[in-house]
Parts: sequence; C-alpha cells; structure tokens
Amino acid sequence: MGKLVSFRKKANQGGALKTVKRSLVVFKGTDEQLIRRRKPAKPLHVLQPAVIEAAARRFMDAFPGKAMFAVKTNPHESVIAALVKAGVSAFDAASIAEVRLVRAHAPKAEIYFMHPVKTPESIREAYYRYGVRHFVLDCEDELYKIIRETGLATDLKLHVRLALPKNKGATIDLSSKFGATPMETAELLRKCRTVSDKLGLCFHVGTQISDATVFTQALMLAKSVIVDSGVKVDMLDVGGGFPVFYTGENVPSIQTCMDVIRKGVRKAGLEHMEILAEPGRCLVAEGGKLVARVELRKGNLLYLNEGTYGGLFDAGPLLGTRFPVHAVRGEGVFEGGTMDFRLAGPTCDSLDMMEGPFTLPADIRMGDWIVFENTGAYSQTMRTDFNGFGKCDTVLLV
Repeated sequence: MGKLVSFRKKANQGGALKTVKRSLVVFKGTDEQLIRRRKPAKPLHVLQPAVIEAAARRFMDAFPGKAMFAVKTNPHESVIAALVKAGVSAFDAASIAEVRLVRAHAPKAEIYFMHPVKTPESIREAYYRYGVRHFVLDCEDELYKIIRETGLATDLKLHVRLALPKNKGATIDLSSKFGATPMETAELLRKCRTVSDKLGLCFHVGTQISDATVFTQALMLAKSVIVDSGVKVDMLDVGGGFPVFYTGENVPSIQTCMDVIRKGVRKAGLEHMEILAEPGRCLVAEGGKLVARVELRKGNLLYLNEGTYGGLFDAGPLLGTRFPVHAVRGEGVFEGGTMDFRLAGPTCDSLDMMEGPFTLPADIRMGDWIVFENTGAYSQTMRTDFNGFGKCDTVLLV
C-alpha cells in the first residue's frame, strides 16, 4: 500500500538555513503495484533508498580507500540520507549549491570542492561558512584565487587535476575540458606544496568506462608526474567512471575495477598515499526507476510524456543509452510477443528522440506505461522545463 508521509528538512535559501515542511510519497510494493494504484499522468521518478544503501556498502567494502559521492549524479535528499546511512562520510561537490545541500543533510560530512573553476564568492563561502578545506585546481590562476579568497589559509588541502590522454575505454572523455598536462601538473604540485597542509593529485578516466585497464594507464602516468614533481604528494584521487549495466553494453564489474586499481596502485608504488575515488553513477543508478506514459503510437514509434529534455537525457542522441525497460498496463495483460521500438519525448524538438531500440510488448498502446530501470543517475539533475514539460513526481519505493 502507498502512504503520504510528511517530514521536516533543512534547506538553504539565500545563505541562511531554514526548516521547511515537505511531503513525500513512500510506497511499499512493486513498481507495477505503484503504477496501477497511482495511474500517473506525469512522469514519475522512483527512488529505492535500500538499493542505493546496498550499492554504497558494496563499493566501500571493495575500494581500497575513501569514497566521496559525486553529488551531481543525484542530489535528492533521500539519496544523501541513504548514503550517510551506508557509511559514506565524504562528498564531491561541484558548486556552492551542492556544498550547501550536503552540509544541510550531512552536517558531519567532509566536503571536497572538486570543480576546477570556482567563483571567488563560492570559494569564500565554502571555506568560511561551511568549513570546506579540499579544493581542486588545474592552473596557476585558480591556485592564486583559492589562496586569495581563503586569506592565505594554512590548512588548505589542494588537489591538482591531471589531464589524461584520450582513450577509447570511456563513453565520454573528461580531460578535454579540465586538467593540466603532465609537465604543468608537476609544476603545480611544486607550487601547491608550499601552501598546502595536505597535497593531492587527481584525474578522471571518463564516464561509464568499458575497459578497466584505463585505471592502470592513469595510475602509471600519475606516478611519473609525482616523481617529476619532486615533492611529497599525500592523496591520490582516481576519480569516477565506475560503470553500471545498460542494455547492449559490455562493462567491467565494480570488483574488476577495484582489482585493477589495487594492482595498479601497488605496481606504481603508491600504497603509502591516501587513495580517494568519486563514485556517482555506480552508487545510485540501480536505485532509480523512471515511469513514462505512452501518449501515442505510430507503428514502431512511441510518443511518451518523458524524453531527453526530461529524465531520459542519456537515452538521447549524445549517449544513446538503452535503459532496461518493461511495460505496465493498468488493466488487462499484454498479449503476443515483443518487438523493437523507437521512442519520442513530448517536446517539439526533433532531438527529443531515443532510437534504442527498446524491446517492449508488440501490442503496447496509448495509456500503457514504460518503466525505465537504472535511471537513478543524472535523470533528475538533467531535467529541464523546455516546452513546459518539466513537471514530475518522486516516490520512494520501499
């Protein structure tokens, strides 16, 4: 049965913490039971805190270091709560808004401000109001900005972002926008050492990796840079990229990634350093579902009330992610076999298309619902109000 529960949460508005009243639907049962009971007319985000908590525990049990959750992946307060319950005590924030969010819902957490380009105002607020000491940078100007805005602080923990050579083992390369060259990184490490209480080196192998050996290559490059710098480096952040399963993708398991990282750290002789990671997708993806309704069918093309400008950005032209799917009918049953479909979102833009293919019942029709699995990562954060189609509901499934 489903029930509406009210709870009080802390929110940050205008720099001041307030307590505001919120209501959240908590439903006990399956997604099919939820759909048949609510008959949702709007897209529905379904979060499963217990699944997220279990994924976080598995990651931390396997990872040879400290895991900091990448907040950008899913900043919902119930996600933060589930991770804290699992024992996550560190969070990777990309903006002052994420810093505020974490401090409101995880007041004892250690926050790492890991965006290489920060505004002066956000640095000051993070340092003085929220006690943030970890900051990342990839150039001298950002270093001087951090030093200036923190008042020549002596307790800074600075992380230098190293750009990696482009590889084919990740869905999206994350070194084309941020990161210093190996030579620049070595020089930055030397400069940071003189003003850092603790010094770190970080990199990111890319999103949703398909080959775990990218970590080995990155670790060996990191070792070379550290040697060239000639200074003591205390922390090594191996970033994120830890994959989850989507239809048609062949990805390494989390355990395989951990084995490669552990062996790579040992091979590079970096065991003495504190090892960090920024898991995001792999902690929350499987703890989320997205429910969309079929509004029209034209042959093998289904028009939905949700699309790439909403919670299905990853399924669009850029990534083409094929989320595992199943269909739900409010009354009656599906008959016959299955067939492959293309999907269209509700906006007027022709880019709002998901080519898939997505395998669904051959007799699916207007008014049926499609449940997209493994959508706990980025679905809510990438949502827009384009064409006025941004409204959705969120339910906790327990």
